[in-house]
Order: sequence, then C-alpha cells, then structure tokens
Amino acid sequence: MDTEIKNDGATAFDAILARRTAHSYLDQPVSSGTMARALEAANHAPCHKRTYPWRFVRVGPQSRQLLAELAVAIKAASRPLSAEEAIRVAEKILQPPELVVACQCRVPDPFRAKEDYAACACAIQNFSISLAAEQVATKWSTGGLTRDLRAWSILGIDPGHQEVIGFLWAGFADPTPSVQRPPLSVVVRAVP
Repeated sequence: MDTEIKNDGATAFDAILARRTAHSYLDQPVSSGTMARALEAANHAPCHKRTYPWRFVRVGPQSRQLLAELAVAIKAASRPLSAEEAIRVAEKILQPPELVVACQCRVPDPFRAKEDYAACACAIQNFSISLAAEQVATKWSTGGLTRDLRAWSILGIDPGHQEVIGFLWAGFADPTPSVQRPPLSVVVRAVP
C-alpha cells in the first residue's frame, strides 16, 4: 500500500508536509501579511451547516505579559519554582513571535458541539498550513493556562459564549523539528 506520491512544484501538499510543531523560536517577527493570510486561511475551513464556530484572538505584548505571569502563578501553585523554572514557564508565552488564541463558540447541543470542534480543528490546520507555506512553524498548545478563567478574562473571552481550545504559537523554528510518521500501510486500510 505504500506508494510513492509524485508532486511537481510547490503546492498545498508541500506545505502540509512542511508543517511542523515547534517548541523553540528564533527572535524574528512574522510579517503582518503572513499572519493575515493564515487567519484568512483559517476562516475558510470546512464546517458542517456553515456554523463558523471558530474565533481567534491575536494577543499583544501587554496581554502576553499578564498571561506569562499567570502561567507562572498556576505552575507555582502546584509546587515551588526556582527562578530558572519561572523564567522557562514565562518564556513559553513570551518567546514565540506570535500568539493567537483559538476559541470555539459554545452551543447546547452536544452533537453540534462535536461537529463544531472538528470545524475548529480544520481552521487551526488551515492556519498552520498557511504559515508552513511561508516557512513559519506553529504549535497548538493546551494546558492549565488555556483552561483557566483568569486567562480568559485577560483575553476578553466570555465563558458563557466561547471556550478556549488552544493557544497557537507561530514563528520561525529554532531548530526546525524533524518528525517520523508511520507508513501509510499502518494507518490506511481498504475494504471491498
């Protein structure tokens, strides 16, 4: 089942294969045009019944500093942190050149909420692929900070209408991570 896939020229396929989750970033800004294209790509994700359930918050320096302080406080609540550990926790929020918060609009119907989450995941993938096409790496991050209502308050998110589904980091990777995927024969099967 593993067959060679041939592809001529730079395409969406190339961007998909180039997409990487990065944990460390160069101190190099991502252009506003690149970010605008990525958010436009996200907004063109497929979604069932045209609900468009995604919302994105671009986080500026003031709010990032508040989020970094909150991240340190959350981590320190579970155990004492050394000064170096506190710096590392804060840098997770402060280091990537761009931070975008992905949110999902809340709905009462559990089935629609599941479909809407899938649509939001597609939007995040479009965002990431668009950035990969311009050599920008991303990371979809979740954790205590993304679930803390104090963070939502810093971001101006009303928990009655939306929920945070992830922090999206974006920047030029330092270094570019490599990844080994399973062969198609492991993840694809055919039935008659």
